[in-house]
Amino acid sequence: MSIIAKLKRYVIGAPLNPFNPNVFRHVSLVALLAWVGLGADGLSSSCYGPEEAYIALGAHNTHLALFIALAMAITVFIISLGYNQVIELFPSGGGGYKVATELLGSYVGLVSGAALLIDYVLTITVSAASGMDAFFSLLPHSYLSYKFMSEGILILFLMTLNCRGMKESIKFLLPIFLGFFILHVGLIIYGIAAHSKGLLTIIPETLEETKYLSSTIGWLPLLALMLHAYSLGSGTYTGLEAVSNNVNRLAEPRVRTGKWTMFYMAVSLSFTASGIILLYLLWQATPHAGLTLNAVVFHSILGDSLTGKITLIATLALEAGLLFVAANTGFLGGPSVLSNMAIDGWVPNRFRYLSSRLVVQNGVIIFGLLALLLLYWSHGRVSLLVILYSINVFITFSLSLLGLCVYWIKQRNNASRNWLFRLLFSFFTFVITSSILCITLFSKFRSGGWVTILITCAVISICLLIKRHYLAIERKSVLLDKELYQPILEKNIPSIPIDPSLPTAVILVGKSTGIGMHTLLSIIRLFPRHFKNFIFVRVGIVDVGSYTEQSKLQKMKQDVPATLQYFVDYCHQYGIAAKYYVGFGTDIIQEINKISEKIDKEFPNCIFFSSKLVFIHDNWITRLLHHETALTIQRSLHLQGKEMVVLPMKI
Repeated sequence: MSIIAKLKRYVIGAPLNPFNPNVFRHVSLVALLAWVGLGADGLSSSCYGPEEAYIALGAHNTHLALFIALAMAITVFIISLGYNQVIELFPSGGGGYKVATELLGSYVGLVSGAALLIDYVLTITVSAASGMDAFFSLLPHSYLSYKFMSEGILILFLMTLNCRGMKESIKFLLPIFLGFFILHVGLIIYGIAAHSKGLLTIIPETLEETKYLSSTIGWLPLLALMLHAYSLGSGTYTGLEAVSNNVNRLAEPRVRTGKWTMFYMAVSLSFTASGIILLYLLWQATPHAGLTLNAVVFHSILGDSLTGKITLIATLALEAGLLFVAANTGFLGGPSVLSNMAIDGWVPNRFRYLSSRLVVQNGVIIFGLLALLLLYWSHGRVSLLVILYSINVFITFSLSLLGLCVYWIKQRNNASRNWLFRLLFSFFTFVITSSILCITLFSKFRSGGWVTILITCAVISICLLIKRHYLAIERKSVLLDKELYQPILEKNIPSIPIDPSLPTAVILVGKSTGIGMHTLLSIIRLFPRHFKNFIFVRVGIVDVGSYTEQSKLQKMKQDVPATLQYFVDYCHQYGIAAKYYVGFGTDIIQEINKISEKIDKEFPNCIFFSSKLVFIHDNWITRLLHHETALTIQRSLHLQGKEMVVLPMKI
């Protein structure tokens, strides 16, 4: 093993066998780990969501904020219950993208998927930036010049950690998550108990002030003020969709594990977010330059004693740490959505394939690079990133819940008696999320909302062009398979003995039988009567779609040999010796190398052949959308001293 290979093995980890049924336990998550890995995004929003809502109330925050706290807690549970339906209906994962695609159509699904992709990139960027803001607030101001660079290093570190696999990254971050939750719950309970007298008077004072404001400024302006503050706190609800997007990564039984995970997320987020707003009210927290409102209120609660200062430092450090864990959520959920969109042809095919560690490594890398790009563009300004973040989250929320409404209307005759209740609940939740979306977009359009619409539309446009290209290639491939189909005229054809010493052509076959037959017929035409043996090789590639459903893996194990047997039977009916080799794995190059070593030992006089699609207008875009697999295999075999010929096939 080379030094580079050893270094890669050390950083990424040893390969995993996707066909080992015990391996899925290694990469799947029980409810507790899922709560950590997928719930950190939501829980971390309590570091900035409640503060945005509280400050938006202005001079009235000491009174009306109680309504915002209650509304936040209720909204968290309503959205969570809505997503429980998504988990039930789509246990294979995909979340908002799958719901919109299956229930509202592929183009609506594209809108939801594009919003989700941007959302997960922003999850990484905004969490890394705000986490470093919290961390550097503990350091002297002279260190601030290193903050931007540290944010980039953090993203690169998390990207490497996730290339090792999901469970490893979560175990690494588990102490931070639990430390944040335990310490903040303790401080909220202590802060409320220490100010218990104020708790008794806060409700009557709030009702009295609400009555006074309604009589002076009117009910409509009062409701507008509260809705504005409520919508600005919408960042609090981000991350709740992560479980439904990644149900396929959960331990069996997936639906039950997903619902328990959603319950943990709802309880933890509603308690911390509402509890922190209640602390603002009780301790009359006011903004201070260079300090978060959480830092202000926790300092008031803990005081200036040595123990209080140490606890405050630990609290703020854990807040920064949890935001780092939340950044990791983008690496967990984003590539999963990207792979589902790749299966449907909206993004390049390479994003659907798993690495040797059974993670969507290409997706992890692209999300890391895009997060770095957004970080550079925004210069780490959390206020701008949060606006982009919230709008995209609620686009997906609203489309998912609208899809559920359509589903229950269509199923009213086949569903159980409670279909009407589920329909009304889904519609009610849809009204809430779409209202938050509209208010946020309207109030923050000039402050950055327009950028969200622009980026989302750009992603949608690119996806449409990619889909158009793949559909054109698919139509031509289907036509080619029909044109080059060669019928097997005889059944139970006796096999022809193979003489390994004779010239042998090894043909690498892909999914298209037409392309494989084109390669075979081209060899016979170019080298008449030269090759006496034909060996057919195909590797079944394990991607996200097949790995998460064991039935698809078993079907692939049957389909791949059946395709190769068709070519062998075709050769036998014309008196040509033939056999096939089959392999399965996540890396086609690695599997071909293994098979080629066996073939080279058995057939020393062999030459490898493959076909490559050649486009009239070839450019970097076509090379991005289509694997350069044939050329990569050719280079690999040439380095091993084996001969390989790549035959062009014009499309």
